Amino acid sequence: MLLAGILLQVNQTVTTAADTIQQALVTQAPQTIEKGISLWELTLKGGIVMIPIGLFSLIAIYIFVERFIVISRASREDKNFMNQIRDFIHQGRIDSALSVCKNTDTPIARMVEKGISRIGKSLADINVAIENVGSLEVAKLEKTLALLATIAGASPMLGFLGTVTGMVRAFYNMSMAGNNIDISLLAGGIYEAMITTIAGLFVGIMAYICYNLLVSRVQKVVFMLQARAVDFMDILHEPAKQ
Repeated sequence: MLLAGILLQVNQTVTTAADTIQQALVTQAPQTIEKGISLWELTLKGGIVMIPIGLFSLIAIYIFVERFIVISRASREDKNFMNQIRDFIHQGRIDSALSVCKNTDTPIARMVEKGISRIGKSLADINVAIENVGSLEVAKLEKTLALLATIAGASPMLGFLGTVTGMVRAFYNMSMAGNNIDISLLAGGIYEAMITTIAGLFVGIMAYICYNLLVSRVQKVVFMLQARAVDFMDILHEPAKQ
């Protein structure tokens, strides 16, 4: 009977404790959900490593927007441009052809202008001059793309650096606490470790996608320049065939 009474008392105590915990969770859960945590608070918990990651994200966005606008302008093409050049060259109006090129602010126009200015020399020299100008125009379009690629590779590494420093801080707090280890001592380091990893990966993925998108658009401009260079050389051959 004594054992049964003890077991009954323990059962009642456990039931009462469980009811109390459940009531506390039900009471505090809505408050926790309502309070939440803002993105800025999460960023601050990431520690000092979030500063270079944040700078990288701003630089990546600026490079993408600026290069996207420049490359989009370079990819525009007047369908009548080459026809005008052909007509003027066949008519012997070289000055008019040069004027059309100077009034057209595109890589194609600058490339063709260089070729027209070399008319009278050998076709090989003209072809080399056109290729050199085309290479310079492509180099201008690719300006700062290397920096964007660097950001794509360096941002995740910075995130991993933040992970290591965060875990080091968490274990340091544990060692300093001795036997009085509290979960709050670990929270700061764990926050820093996880948030920096997420931020670094996010910026790295974003920069990588932007870099590849810009490279693909530059390649389209390169193909267009090559096609127009061939067209221009064909125009120079046409009078000789007549």
